[in-house]
Amino acid sequence: MQPVTPEQTLASRFRLPRFNSWDSAIVLTALLVATPVLVITAFVFFPANENWKHLLDTLLADYVINSILLMIGVSFGVLSIGILCAWLTSMCEFPGRKILSWLLLLPLAFPAYIIAYTYTGLLDFEGPLQSLIRAQFNWRYGEYWFPEVRSLAGAATMLSLVLYPYVYLMARAAFLEQSICVLEVSRTLGNGAINTFRKVALPLARPAIVTGLSLALMETLADYGTVQYFGVSTFTTGIFRTWFGMGDSTTAAQLSAVLMGFVFVLILLERWSRKRARFHHTSGKYSAIDRYQLSGSKAWLALIACLLPVLFGFALPAAQLLTWTLTTAEETVDASFLTLTAHSLLLASISAVVAVAFALMLAYGKRLRNTILTTTSVRLAAMGYAIPGTVIAMGVILPLAWFDNTLDNFMRVHFNFSTGLLFSGTLFALIFAYIVRFLSVSIQAVESGLAKIKPSIDDAGRSLGLSPIAVLKQLHLPLMKGTVLTALLLVFVDVLKELPATLILRPFNYNTLAVRAYEMAADERLADAGAPALMIVLTGIIPVILLSKVITHSRAGNN
Repeated sequence: MQPVTPEQTLASRFRLPRFNSWDSAIVLTALLVATPVLVITAFVFFPANENWKHLLDTLLADYVINSILLMIGVSFGVLSIGILCAWLTSMCEFPGRKILSWLLLLPLAFPAYIIAYTYTGLLDFEGPLQSLIRAQFNWRYGEYWFPEVRSLAGAATMLSLVLYPYVYLMARAAFLEQSICVLEVSRTLGNGAINTFRKVALPLARPAIVTGLSLALMETLADYGTVQYFGVSTFTTGIFRTWFGMGDSTTAAQLSAVLMGFVFVLILLERWSRKRARFHHTSGKYSAIDRYQLSGSKAWLALIACLLPVLFGFALPAAQLLTWTLTTAEETVDASFLTLTAHSLLLASISAVVAVAFALMLAYGKRLRNTILTTTSVRLAAMGYAIPGTVIAMGVILPLAWFDNTLDNFMRVHFNFSTGLLFSGTLFALIFAYIVRFLSVSIQAVESGLAKIKPSIDDAGRSLGLSPIAVLKQLHLPLMKGTVLTALLLVFVDVLKELPATLILRPFNYNTLAVRAYEMAADERLADAGAPALMIVLTGIIPVILLSKVITHSRAGNN
């Protein structure tokens, strides 16, 4: 007799048929959420027009080269900062280690485009730094050299400052979870901190580091605000120019398909790294880490190395935003600012609630029906987070615009009545894009919460005569309050920061905090961008605090 798996046991408890309403709901939801990606993929098979040939001859090479160079620069930045700080805060003891271990996460609260605006204000010709240099040395324009912040190197630096926490999170978790036996053996062989890091810890943590790097590079490819403001031609800026400059949605969709190819390569890289994650642990022995005690100059160097990313990735930009906000508060913090805040909070709240509701349905349905069909469908629904917002916006607006135009033509011909735009150019399209983009965040959180609930809870509910829905509502949700709240908060903040999808899909004259900050920066009114940008950053600090608590307690025996 073949052994019965836990999934089969759970399904038999609820007496679910081979294919039921849960399967249908999961498959239909996955197809709905995946529609934008499927639409963009379909454009690969469309014949190339003159605009595509023009791009192929002139600009496409720049898009590819700049995107690759940007990824190389960001890779160097996030790896050097993330790995070094993760090792120092995990395996070394020096003054300020505990507080720096979570302060290093604070740059996650900054969207890349906002930190780009702040450093432009700090470092451009009229900024305080160059003004001070000219005043001190009595120099004029052209009499001294100063690095250009609005450049590809500048964009890579800005992105590195806010994306290194992805590598830091994954690397530090990997270092904390490594078996203490391996580290002890390394020490008995006479290896110091550097050799243990290089020969033992780093190779074992490599899969986790690659995962963090792939996430950072996905965000790099998805960025629009930074590269557009710095004048760097990448795929995202090319999609905007082709769509709104040339008015050619077909070529823009084909550019989006090429960009998706880059993203899927990163996804495959991340999947490959996960398969190798089983090499992380070589023993089940976990005890308190005997950290390397640093003193003197070594302790100071470690403190400075961990403090600099916090200083340049959060403290200085936040101080600049606060200064701008206080300077322009009388003109910018008014009724229109409150309207912007209300718009942003409304969109973020609705999107978060809908995304978590979908995630509960998908994750719980997968718990009941853990088959190849449901598992594949849930993965399909969760792949939107890896797709840039620009691409998702293209995939949303094209089918909705086709449906609106088709329906309007039908009503005009048969009933002499125009329906107008029912979906495209409305809040529905914008919220749908948010769901596609950030559903993965809520699914991961909900699945994590469900995994902690023992099947015996389902047994108890069934013995009381509860249906699967009733078990979820009355038993599971009360046990998952923290998980559901975390999922809501993460989606909420991600929606609040999202720029390209909001720029493309928002209804006419419907602005948000992110759009206002972008518009003010585009008009070179950087000080006026301070208030909306600061509001986004302050909101983004909340999930950073939650993440810091999770990683602090991610290892038994950790302190």
